[in-house]
Amino acid sequence: MKTSGYAALRCDTPLEPFSFERRTPRAKDVVMEVLYSGICHSDLHQARDDWGWSSYPIVPGHEIVGRVIEVGSDVTQYKVGDHVAVGCMVDSCMSCDQCRKGEEQLCRAGNTQTYNSRDRIDGSPTYGGYSKHLVAREEFVLRVPQGMDLSRAAPLLCAGITTYSPLRTWNVGPGSKVGVIGLGGLGHMAVKLAVGLGAEVTVISRSADKEADARALGADHFLMSSNADAMAEAASRFQVIIDTVPVDHDLTPYLPLLDVDGTLVIVGVVGPIQGTNTVPLLTGRRRVAGSPIGGIAETQEMLDFCAKKGILPDCEMIRMDEINAAFERMERADVRYRFVIDMATLAAA
Repeated sequence: MKTSGYAALRCDTPLEPFSFERRTPRAKDVVMEVLYSGICHSDLHQARDDWGWSSYPIVPGHEIVGRVIEVGSDVTQYKVGDHVAVGCMVDSCMSCDQCRKGEEQLCRAGNTQTYNSRDRIDGSPTYGGYSKHLVAREEFVLRVPQGMDLSRAAPLLCAGITTYSPLRTWNVGPGSKVGVIGLGGLGHMAVKLAVGLGAEVTVISRSADKEADARALGADHFLMSSNADAMAEAASRFQVIIDTVPVDHDLTPYLPLLDVDGTLVIVGVVGPIQGTNTVPLLTGRRRVAGSPIGGIAETQEMLDFCAKKGILPDCEMIRMDEINAAFERMERADVRYRFVIDMATLAAA
């Protein structure tokens, strides 16, 4: 099917209008009209080939909310008119041990990304949510809970599940003490979700001007990492620290904050990171771990949890033709805390 969107045609040019063909829907496919598309920092990285694996043209967008306009003959979970969502992946092998236990994001054969990837059947490129339409396999489509604000739901499909999954993996709940490093798109969701799970939450930041925002988001405490005395006093305080910083940084100052058997989970930076002093790890049996998104079942659990608790990201709505300005602002951390594109503006753009 012919559709339109915005694409990066090269790593050094702005995104621009782009017409392209979506693959022909199959029997198990859901076709949706995209209503809202969140903007993730990884969209910027891939558009500019910061990670070295971009294949152009790229239509970014993996935080997608829309309305079903067509279903394949074998689709049983959705019907025309349903409000649905798609996150970071649209397929996997569905047969390996990880897929069978609902961890499709860890598929042994590699999951099919929503964009900048290849369809498993015909090899065609996948294109993301900065577009009018999307075609996705039924098993990778999620149901938006009734009553959830569609205009603010999209960032849950990446920022939400990226922070929810490690909180669930490390059994965060009432009585848990959780630290969150950084207060951007990921960090503000980590705070909201950890609070929703009943944890005692501390935001850890280099800048004192983040304290008011941290407390407004529900954090119980604020810890300035540049204050050596405060950091020393907080030693061994946390069972889990969620590190949302998206750029290279030294983990060493944060490791003594972990309790015995505590875990610092990296969800922000992708790529090399500075050397870390292992002394705090060895002396306190502390851990450093990484975590990607969650599986489809866990993502649906997260959406339902957010609907029940009234948890939504803080969003700034933009028009489609404002995407390049939004990228520039995102580089400067000039957004609180997530951009969302109103895809109804695509036609005008």
